[in-house]
Amino acid sequence: MSRDSERGAAAVEFAILLPLLLMLVLGTIEFGRAYNAQITLTNAARDGVRVMAIANDPAGAKTAARNAAASVSSTIPNSAVTLSTTVCSSGSQVTLTISYNLSTLTGIAGPFPMTGKGVMLCGG
Repeated sequence: MSRDSERGAAAVEFAILLPLLLMLVLGTIEFGRAYNAQITLTNAARDGVRVMAIANDPAGAKTAARNAAASVSSTIPNSAVTLSTTVCSSGSQVTLTISYNLSTLTGIAGPFPMTGKGVMLCGG
């Protein structure tokens, strides 16, 4: 077997494996983005519900949640942030939920609906 035919075989093997390797790399990137977005949304919901539980301010709670989720998207609408109650009476629980549809970089799958939820006892 000559050296030229071996180079051709290596090129064919590379051409066969390249799509698989690209799918693995891009899948890892997409999974990392989705995981990061989920953690960010959960932390944003906690920040917002903390404002509601302590300050009893529904508008401030929604603003705090949207600001904390700005690294995921700066265009999260106010309607994507919901509170379980508008008045936080001492001793009751309040829940803040923030929703977002995460689009993918590759466009192969998605968008993925994601939700962050925070629950706290009112009155701090």
